[in-house]
Amino acid sequence: MQAKRGTEAAAEFQKIVDHRGIAPNVPEHSLAKLGLGRTYMMTGDTAKARAAYQDFFALWKDADPDITILKEAKAEYGTLK
Repeated sequence: MQAKRGTEAAAEFQKIVDHRGIAPNVPEHSLAKLGLGRTYMMTGDTAKARAAYQDFFALWKDADPDITILKEAKAEYGTLK
């Protein structure tokens, strides 16, 4: 993602999400959802980005709202058109 190769980054994040050994309640899974949202946003696929962010928010619904990564994700989500 840092190399600005959104499609490749999305494929790697999707591998994490799809991995059967990673449960939805572990940080790697939810952060991969956020990564997907960010990479889809980078590639201009706002529909997929919106869905990935919503999946991330669903997993973090009970989290402390002052956590930096959650605040950043909400701000990024707010910029989706």
